[in-house]
Amino acid sequence: MRDFVKIMKALSDSNRVKMVKILQHRVMCVCEIQESLGLAQSTVSKHLKILEEAGLITFLKEGPWVNYRIADGSANPYVANLLGNLRYWLENDADVAALVARLPEINRESICGN
Repeated sequence: MRDFVKIMKALSDSNRVKMVKILQHRVMCVCEIQESLGLAQSTVSKHLKILEEAGLITFLKEGPWVNYRIADGSANPYVANLLGNLRYWLENDADVAALVARLPEINRESICGN
């Protein structure tokens, strides 16, 4: 029960749901997520930590970058089920569609300067 509640709480915030939706389309660093959502870096980091603790996303440090991606769901059947459904849910939502449409314009090198 505890894992299920943690996952549901993690998805109870619209910004965290938007993060999951854009990460379903590509791997991103904090500065790219910050740019796409128009949030402060500290806010993005806080949300990413909640999503990571719930098992919805993972990260991998690659050189100067910390890249966030959707978890594979193998560790938790609730995560696997929800992420599988979220692939299709909200794709036609105006906010999500606008975020996804902007993704090709977001480039970490131009944002972060590295």
